[in-house]
Amino acid sequence: MTTGTSPAEPILSVDQLSVDFQIGGEWVPAVKDVSFTVAKGEVVALVGESGSGKSVSSMSVLGLLAKNSRRRGSIRYGDTELLGLGEEALRAIRGKRIAMIFQEPMTALNPVYTIGEQIIEAIQCHERVPAAEARSRTLELLKKVGIPDPESRINSYPHQLSGGQRQRAMIAMAISGSPEIIVADEPTTALDVTVQAEILELLRRLQKDLGSAVVVITHDMGVVADLADRVVVMRQGEVVEEAPVARLFADPRHEYTRKLLSAVPRRGQAEPAPSGTAADAAQDTTLRVTGLQVEYPGRLGRKGFKAVHDVSFDIGKGKVLGLVGESGSGKSTIGRAIVGLVRATSGTIEICGRDVTGLGARELRGFRRKYSMVFQDPGSSLDPRRSIGDSIAAPMIINRYAERAVVRKRVLELLEQVELPGNWADRFPHELSGGQRQRVGIARALALEPELLIADEPTSALDVSVQATVLRLFQELQDRLGFSCLFISHDLGVVELLSHDVAVLQHGRMVEHGPAREVLNDPQTDYTRRLVAAAPVPDPVEQAERRELWRAISR
Repeated sequence: MTTGTSPAEPILSVDQLSVDFQIGGEWVPAVKDVSFTVAKGEVVALVGESGSGKSVSSMSVLGLLAKNSRRRGSIRYGDTELLGLGEEALRAIRGKRIAMIFQEPMTALNPVYTIGEQIIEAIQCHERVPAAEARSRTLELLKKVGIPDPESRINSYPHQLSGGQRQRAMIAMAISGSPEIIVADEPTTALDVTVQAEILELLRRLQKDLGSAVVVITHDMGVVADLADRVVVMRQGEVVEEAPVARLFADPRHEYTRKLLSAVPRRGQAEPAPSGTAADAAQDTTLRVTGLQVEYPGRLGRKGFKAVHDVSFDIGKGKVLGLVGESGSGKSTIGRAIVGLVRATSGTIEICGRDVTGLGARELRGFRRKYSMVFQDPGSSLDPRRSIGDSIAAPMIINRYAERAVVRKRVLELLEQVELPGNWADRFPHELSGGQRQRVGIARALALEPELLIADEPTSALDVSVQATVLRLFQELQDRLGFSCLFISHDLGVVELLSHDVAVLQHGRMVEHGPAREVLNDPQTDYTRRLVAAAPVPDPVEQAERRELWRAISR
């Protein structure tokens, strides 16, 4: 292991921690002899791919692991040894002295209680205060974390909040006891760049105001560059490098650290893809969207919501258009409208020269072979009861592509194309990693050799190295097969890497459209400039400059 300078007087010390899980009667190691320290007021980042042991190490601190686990070594909070500490004594520390911000607030928050009730409960678990005082403090916490209209939002249920607001509610609950240590497990995963920037700014401000130490678990090296003082790099359950953040990014010592950093797509480094001429696009257009509007009807007498306003764009044959914008900008709605999962209120959608907006189910059945979709979360879009081979074969069987023997052969070919072994066809989705499931999703989408592919955030929740593999594969397939693609993403580095052109959406309206390199490196609208400035980069020096730029633009 390559080490950096350890801080003096640590408030948290993890020494030779090992964690095993009992599976099928055998003990399987997940963390092996991990050691690191955290000083008061310091931000330490634990980084690595899925399965590296970073979340297991952090959950061990608060004793939140499953019952089939065992821990060895030492975890000290100040002078208190946490390993082996009784449940009652641990409960007094958990939430009050050491707090946790969980990765997915939608699953961490109780859906049947309001966020106010849950924060009030957290306060009253550690302090005997009247309900009125607890409610008043909850309102103060909601204001502190920047939730708009806290007097109203205190009575909201988790599903009534946006992703960023739910994360803020989680943070409010975590700081309710003014903890000395905050453990933040992937606090910005799958958030839009502007929301992510706001959450990082909030964590920075709270850490400064409270003087708390922060342990942030992440695979996003841009977040590390933005927030951390020191970095602990983990791989396969072991610490392989530890260093101050500036030194780690400037001079990574371990090969694995260099691999993580090199896997991050960075704006300005991608080779510019030719966007073609207007004449070319007019002659050979795979997708033409004209005046598209999508409105969701209101319920119980409420007014409907217009999600997309008069959007028009073309995608030429073999071209990739990146569609970017914040949550609620309408980008996913546009993608779903193109494939018929959402009905267009007005406007036209022409695929390969045919207007599909008015076609009925019978007319669409044969035409649907020309387009397909890769969904954001392959874990939920793949049927858990079907083998991956059956999932890939389903579009071919439904569309009567060929006899079953030919379909089986095609399935094996598709698995090989996405760099998965053909003999995995009989495996089920839960037996594959997230990156492998996403490859299956791509294989299924390509089964009928479509001319148009809609890719909706296909890499947003993947580790950087897994994302790099999937993106390389996507580029190779697109170059070889020549399909056109609408690539929907909030990761601007990924968009620049893959796209010939970029369209920027704000509140359902297109505010900027042009060649990817020009739009992302010389934006013409304030909104696009704010999006670009909000995207963190894996360089602490450059990120500090971009943070100040984002603050200035956001004022």
